[in-house]
Amino acid sequence: MTLAEKAAFYDRQVRLRHIRYGLYCDITRVRNGNLSSDELAPHDSDNLWTSMYLGSQLFRYLVTHAPEARQNCIEAFEGMERLFTINNIPGYFGRSYERHGIMPFKREVRDYLKDYWYKGYDSSVSWKQAEDPEWDWRGASSSDQTVGQMFALTLIAQYMDDESLRRRAVALMDGLMSYIVDNELRLIDFDGKPTLWGIWHPDYVNRFPEMVGDRKLYSSNIIAFLQTAYHFTHKEKYKQVAEDLLYKQGYLKNLSRPISSIGSAPDTADAWSRALSKEWNHSDDEMYFLAYWGLYPYAFNDSLKTVYKEAIRDHWEAERPEKDALWNFCYAMTGAKAFDLNESIWFLKEMPMDMIEWPVHNSSRKDIDTIPQNFREQLTTAVLPPDERPELKHNRNLFTLDREHGGSAELGAGDVWLLPYWMGRYLGIISNGNQ
Repeated sequence: MTLAEKAAFYDRQVRLRHIRYGLYCDITRVRNGNLSSDELAPHDSDNLWTSMYLGSQLFRYLVTHAPEARQNCIEAFEGMERLFTINNIPGYFGRSYERHGIMPFKREVRDYLKDYWYKGYDSSVSWKQAEDPEWDWRGASSSDQTVGQMFALTLIAQYMDDESLRRRAVALMDGLMSYIVDNELRLIDFDGKPTLWGIWHPDYVNRFPEMVGDRKLYSSNIIAFLQTAYHFTHKEKYKQVAEDLLYKQGYLKNLSRPISSIGSAPDTADAWSRALSKEWNHSDDEMYFLAYWGLYPYAFNDSLKTVYKEAIRDHWEAERPEKDALWNFCYAMTGAKAFDLNESIWFLKEMPMDMIEWPVHNSSRKDIDTIPQNFREQLTTAVLPPDERPELKHNRNLFTLDREHGGSAELGAGDVWLLPYWMGRYLGIISNGNQ
C-alpha cells in the first residue's frame, strides 16, 4: 500500500465516523472495540483537533485540487467559526457545542487548583445554554485551543483560494486577538473571569522560574499570535504589544531559551510552578509546533526570524527521538534542509490502519533497551513503531510502553496522520505520495 492509498483509507475513516456537527473528534464510549456501539460526544479539545483536520484538508486541496478536500476544509472552518458565533461574547470562542440537554451542567471540581486560582474556580461550570435555546456551548477556552484557532485561521487567511473565506478568517482572527489584547492578554470567560489556561500577561508568564516550561511556551505562542494578527490586519496595536513583550518584558529571551534548560522547579518555588513542571508536557510540543506557522513566517524582521529559526531548531533537536513526522515537517517549513525525512516516512508507513486504542503491553519485552527515569519521560533508547505502541497522538508521550485497558475509543486519523502527510505533500518533501 502506498502512502497515497493509505491517505485515502484514512480519509474514509474520518468522514465515516469522526465528524460531529462540522467538528472533527475522536470516538469514545466504544464497547470492547465494537465500533457499532460508538458515540460521538463533545470533548475538551474538539476545537484543536478540528483545526488540525482543517489543516490536513487545506493542504490536500492545495496539492490535489480535489473538490471534496476543499469542502471538508470549509466544513471544518465553519464548525470552528460557529464556536465564536454560538455565544454572545464578541471575539471569544468556545471549546465545543452540543444540542441542549445532552451535556450535564455539573460542577467541575479540580483539587489541584485549591491553592492557586480565584475562589470558586475549582467548582465552576463550563457549559452554558446558548441564545438559541436548542444549543449549549462550553467555555473555559484555553491556550491550546487558541493555538488551534490561530493555526486554522492563519492557514485559511494565507492559502484559501476564496476571498470571502479569507476575509471571514481574518475577521475572526482580529476579533479574537482584539479580545485578548483589550483584556490585558487574557481570555475572559462568560463568568467575567480569566480562564485557567488563557493568560499571556507578563504578570503571569514571568512569575514562573526560568526552568518552568510555561514561561517559554506562553511567550512563544503569544508572539506568534500577535505577529500573525498584525500581518493580516496591519493594525499597529498588535505590533506595539508584541514589541513591548519581546523587548521590555523579556519574551524574546523567554522564547529563545534552550529546551535543555526546561526542567522541574525547585522546592523553593511556589506550588503552581512545581505542579506544572513535574515532567515534560507533551501537549506543549503540539502547541509550539503548530504556532511556529505564525511565529516564523510572519516575523517582524530578519533578525527575529533568525532567532526564531534557531529556537525552532533547538526544539526540534530535542524531539528527534520521537521520529514524529509532524514535528519534522513543521521544522521543514522554516526551510531546513535536514529534518529527518526517512524517519518521517517510517512514522507514516508504520501507523496502524486500526486506530482503536487496544490494551498494549511492551514493558516485559526483551528486545527493548530501557534508560533511567528522566524529565522528558523517554523510557527506551529508541521509540517503538506506531503499530507496536499504545500512544499515537502527537500530544502524548510516544515512549509510553503499556496501556492496561482499551477497546473503548477510536482515534481519528485527521490530526494523527493526515495532517503530517498532507503537510509533507504540500511542502514538496513527500514526492507525489507514492512511497
